[in-house]
Amino acid sequence: MTPDRALVVGFAVTGRAMTRALRAHGAEVVVMDDHPSPTRRTAAESEAVNLVEAPSDAQLASLVAAADAVLPSPGVPDRHPVFAAARAAGVPVLSEFDLAAAWDDRPVLAVTGTDGKTTVTTMVTDMMNASGQRALAVGNTEVPLVEAITRDDLDVFVVEASSFRLGHTHHFEPVVATWLNLAEDHLDVHDSTARYTEAKARIWADLGPDHGVAVANADDPAVMAKINPRARTVTFGVDADADYRIDASQLRAGSGEVLVTVDELWRALPHDLSNALAASATSLEGGGSPEGVREALRAFRGLPHRVEPVGTWGDVSWYDDSKATAPHATLAAMRGFPSVVLIAGGRNKGLDLGVLAQAAPHVRAVVAIGESADEVAAAFFGLRPVVVAGSMTEAVALAGEQAQPGDAVLLSPGCASFDWFASYAERGDAFAILVRERHDTGGRPR
Repeated sequence: MTPDRALVVGFAVTGRAMTRALRAHGAEVVVMDDHPSPTRRTAAESEAVNLVEAPSDAQLASLVAAADAVLPSPGVPDRHPVFAAARAAGVPVLSEFDLAAAWDDRPVLAVTGTDGKTTVTTMVTDMMNASGQRALAVGNTEVPLVEAITRDDLDVFVVEASSFRLGHTHHFEPVVATWLNLAEDHLDVHDSTARYTEAKARIWADLGPDHGVAVANADDPAVMAKINPRARTVTFGVDADADYRIDASQLRAGSGEVLVTVDELWRALPHDLSNALAASATSLEGGGSPEGVREALRAFRGLPHRVEPVGTWGDVSWYDDSKATAPHATLAAMRGFPSVVLIAGGRNKGLDLGVLAQAAPHVRAVVAIGESADEVAAAFFGLRPVVVAGSMTEAVALAGEQAQPGDAVLLSPGCASFDWFASYAERGDAFAILVRERHDTGGRPR
């Protein structure tokens, strides 16, 4: 469906892409942004976009009533008054996925989950390209899907489908829809865990017995509880009996065919194996070849800031897992090591950090950082030694003092970075620089 008049909410990367696409298809577009940056104002002016800044309630109601559809950018919170205004006016809320489906019919392989989306999306893209299909990772990446469909040099889109996009999608029917895992997250945007779960479940809602394949994590009961009984479903799992599985240290496809052995992978932490199985299932069910899957699995070397090795000194290994911005991701990382000095904390996204204590058996000591340092300390109170650092420099020094030979020092914050840093990448880079400086200067960070 292509609205004649559209209200786009937010003018960042996806908002701009939707605005351009709608205008290219003849729609009249108004953009509203509550907190436009100078960059966004300049972009709107250069593109002759009608940008309404921080409208009043009355203005907002008028903007919505004049539109055929409201298209929120990813991350617009559920509590934003635009959604109540749309319900009151009977105006549908759509996403970039709806626009793309209206204008392009090339196959979509979609991946969602609390953790691992970007890694699996990247692996699937590599697998499809190695299988001879021209693929691109889109969606919750630097390239929105609605922008990617303007290219005619692609055969398939591998879509990283965040809850922000899925939750506002009217109809979504990918060729393959993969759900990796589910844990509490993004309660700074979603009203509740139930709303977050409902948004994730949209990935399977429109599949049926003769259109689309659902790929489910058999190791995650929360995911399995949301299986759509109308959809054809295949499973993957490291521990559970699944279609795509680990058998005698071999990764096997649903057909039983051996894809690779575990020791052919670049790394074999539990979440690495789960991601490899999920990507293999997504690719093969979406038309990839076993040869292409094998090639990509053997070549993959991980992504930055996801349990990324920084170095090993004195039999202590240091890892940057700054992308872990929710406790679920931190727990997965900790469970991959027998003994960890954990650096955790930052800006909490409304989540329960107390669950971090579940991995206490893997923890030697904890360095708590950032705004949520007290919450991190409370999680491990009486279980493990905890010290609080006032800066990343101090955190690295304290972690080094706590670590013993054989330990892993793991920056896995379980929180967003925005208290101390502009992004998780900046936080991870700062950590890695300080770690290397510490060991270049005999244990004293500069």
